[in-house]
Parts: sequence; C-alpha cells; structure tokens
Amino acid sequence: MKLLATGVNHTTAEVELREQLSFAESEVAAALQDLRQQPGVREAALLSTCNRTEVYCYVDADSTDLTGLAQWLANWHNMPLEQVQAALYRYEGVPALQHMMRVAGGLNSLVLGEPQIMGQMRDTYNLSEEHEALGAELRNTFHHVFSVAKAIRTETAIGENPVSVAYAAVSFARHIFTDLSASKALLIGAGEMIQLVARHLKEQGVSNITIANRTVSRAEEVAAGVQGKAIGLADIPQALVETDIVISCTGSPTTVLERSVVASALKQRKHRPIFMVDIAVPRDIAPEVGELQDVYLYSVDDLQQAIDENVRQRQQAAAEAEAIIAKEVEIFARRLREREAVPSIRRYREAVASIGQRELAEALELLERGDDPKAVLTRFEHRLTRKVMHAPSVGMRRLAADENTEALTMAEDLLLPPTSRENP
Repeated sequence: MKLLATGVNHTTAEVELREQLSFAESEVAAALQDLRQQPGVREAALLSTCNRTEVYCYVDADSTDLTGLAQWLANWHNMPLEQVQAALYRYEGVPALQHMMRVAGGLNSLVLGEPQIMGQMRDTYNLSEEHEALGAELRNTFHHVFSVAKAIRTETAIGENPVSVAYAAVSFARHIFTDLSASKALLIGAGEMIQLVARHLKEQGVSNITIANRTVSRAEEVAAGVQGKAIGLADIPQALVETDIVISCTGSPTTVLERSVVASALKQRKHRPIFMVDIAVPRDIAPEVGELQDVYLYSVDDLQQAIDENVRQRQQAAAEAEAIIAKEVEIFARRLREREAVPSIRRYREAVASIGQRELAEALELLERGDDPKAVLTRFEHRLTRKVMHAPSVGMRRLAADENTEALTMAEDLLLPPTSRENP
C-alpha cells in the first residue's frame, strides 16, 4: 500500500469553495464509510477545518494517481470535477507524509505555527478510529506525525507567544479600535476557537464579553472563564444593539446572523459602527451584512495582514521545524526502501532453510542408521555450506567475468562478515 494526501486550504481555495468542500462532524461517519468503498482505498481519514479539507488514505500499491479521490470529493459535494481539481493539491508516498507533518506542526497554517491544528488532527484520528476507518499503516503514520509535531513544539520556538486565527482576529480589532478596553464584545459559538478569542480579548483589556450559543449551559462555561455573560442565539438581536465587536465561529451549516437583524441593530445604535469577524466555514454571518453602512465585516481570508506580522516573527523557528521534518521524513523513506527488500529476504531465507532442512533430514537418517556422529556432522557442515554458497559464488564469478566491479564490491559487502572485508 501507499500513502496519499489531497485537499484544499486557504492558499488554493477561496472561502466560498472551502465552504462547499467542508465536512460537518455529523457527515464524517458516512463519508468515511463511502470513502473506504472507493476502488483501492484501504484506510482513510478526513480533516475538515475552517481553513482546509484534506483526505489521507492508504491505497493499493498499484493505484496510479489521485484522480479517484478528486472524483469522490466532487461527487460527495455535488460539484463539477474540474472545479474541485483546480484547487486540489496532491501528494503521494513520502511527500504525503511530509505534508501531514507540516500540517500538524502548524507550518501549513494560515497563522504560521498555530497550535489548534494539532488538536484538530487528533480529532481527525479519533473520529477515523471510532468509525473503524484506520488500519495499522495509517494509525502508525498518524503516531509518527504526532511525534514530530510534539518535537517541533518542544525543540523550537514556534509555540512561543501563541498566535492563531483567533489571535489574529483580536489583533485586527486592535488596529480598528484604539482602546479595546472600552469596547463590548459578542462572541457567537462556544468551541475551542471562541474560547481562544475570549481569552485574547480578556488579555487585551476587554471586560464586557458576551458568549452566545445554541446551548446556553455551554456558553455559561466559556463565559465563566472570562467573567463574561452567556445568552442563547435568540438573544443575539438585542445584544447586538450594545455590541462593538462581533466574532463568530459555530459549527452551524446555515448562517446565524442575517442582514435584517444587523440592520435593525444599527438603527437602534444610531449607526455606531460594528466590527465583525466571521471565522466559521461555512460562514455564520451572511455576506450581505458587509454591504451595510457602519459594518466592517471580515472573513478568515481577510486576516492575512495581521497574520503576516506573526509569520515574520516565526521564520527562524519554522526553518528549524522544517529541519526536524526533513530528518524524520528521511527516516521514514529509508524504512520504506528497506521494506521493499522484505519479499527478497523472505525468499532467500526460505531457500536457505529448505537446503538446511534437507541436509538435516539426511544427517538424522545417517545417525539413526548408526554412522559415526563426527563423520555425519562433518558431512552435514560440508554439504550445507557448499550448497548455500553455490549460487552466490556463481553470481560473483559472473560479475567478475563481466568486469562489473561495482556490483562485485556490493556483493562482498552483503556476503562477507566485516572482519573478512578488513583483512582480505
């Protein structure tokens, strides 16, 4: 089998396309089951975040390309194959492993070195394991990837001064408002990203933070961490009237905030501006909201300016991380090359074992007949060594006759013990 990786991310696809290719958690089980039924696919995993959708799988060794995975993605999302293929990146074998390591290490993220992707990769692993889509190969590959990602975090400075899409959103708000402490924030959702946003806002001096979520009890848990308050989604229209900053990231398949709701709030605010960041994919805030006067709406794709500053600060750590990955990839590649010899080694061992078994059977027969044990053992040793050495000896004579000195030297390295090579 061989490892394949394919997908789209923030560098190859706009947010609209990423929305169409994303997988809700409720879809993963059925998607994995369907993916496993594709020709040649033996093991599979799906990673779907706001910035990327990726497929990792092991396929039969005779599978020639990644067209089948592209077709599957297109079919699953009812999209034209050409549209999907235009945005897909494709990796096979060692480059696929290298890509997975770069993703888990935060080197392929919108914010260089962001730590959330590691947890998202683990969630991908756990979901694939839960739905029995993993096998020994992909399971071991993920463990190797996680080990490298951990090394990157502990051996480089890429995790210092943590930044993420959440941090970038808050940083962007800081450029808009001269004094964040005077602002009131409404955060929609209660997942890990919103928790990070809330924490960053609190660190920037924002004391008035409201968490809105479909499950109010979950919103209360997040709000408690920043001394904020919790509301349900139905209370958002009223909360908007007093809100300066809105940052949203839910898992809703449909929009949470419509133009009419925001327009009504603006009227009551006497058109005091609202800064909004929609981190979710699919988007939580209807794009038409951005057309309203006094609303500054940004998507994850609009955060690049704030993110670039963090990228510059992490270039040296990223170079060190790439060196770690390169070393581990070479180890993996060497193991793959070694595995290619397994069938040959097995055949060689079976051939030698067959000779030994035949000679042993004859020796035991002579001993049972009463022949001298010393003579029997001497005969056994002579015949066994002669037969084992026959094929290599013939081959080496042929190499010498053909003046193939390089192959002859390799044969000596394989067949002669180190002491014999040192003292010819």
